[in-house]
Amino acid sequence: MAISVSIDLGFEFDVKAKAAEVFSVLSDVPVSASHFPKVSRLVDLGSGGYRWEMEKIGVGSVSIQTIYASKYVSNEAKGTIVWKPIKGEGNALVSGSWTIKDNKKSTHLVLDIQGELTLPLPGLMKMVVAPVVEAEFEKMTEQYIANLIKRFGGEA
Repeated sequence: MAISVSIDLGFEFDVKAKAAEVFSVLSDVPVSASHFPKVSRLVDLGSGGYRWEMEKIGVGSVSIQTIYASKYVSNEAKGTIVWKPIKGEGNALVSGSWTIKDNKKSTHLVLDIQGELTLPLPGLMKMVVAPVVEAEFEKMTEQYIANLIKRFGGEA
């Protein structure tokens, strides 16, 4: 028996750094990932693919570890970094994008993330586990954004 937990997050914010610097950091997956909390390991799979192995989190007597892989494609001319899931790696499928817009004196960022996490738990656990997993992922993403804002000299 397994349960699925869906994640759908969107954030918009402005930073003081120049768009080229922001793109350079976000398009370099290991550098970008270094700002994301609770990453146990990031494995370079080659050809723009990376496997994310997150630290285990505990929910009562249950311990959960999220592992997923995504392929990243960066387009500096469009100001986009897009990632799509690599199937067959881990227990989640994660896709998303960064959109980077140069506002001359600041840089506008839009982050979208969609995920589907499959956990080997009985269906009855979904009501308890799903809200905790969703809240934890949102909290980690908010910390990631806060770390990036600090890296980019603050919010504009």
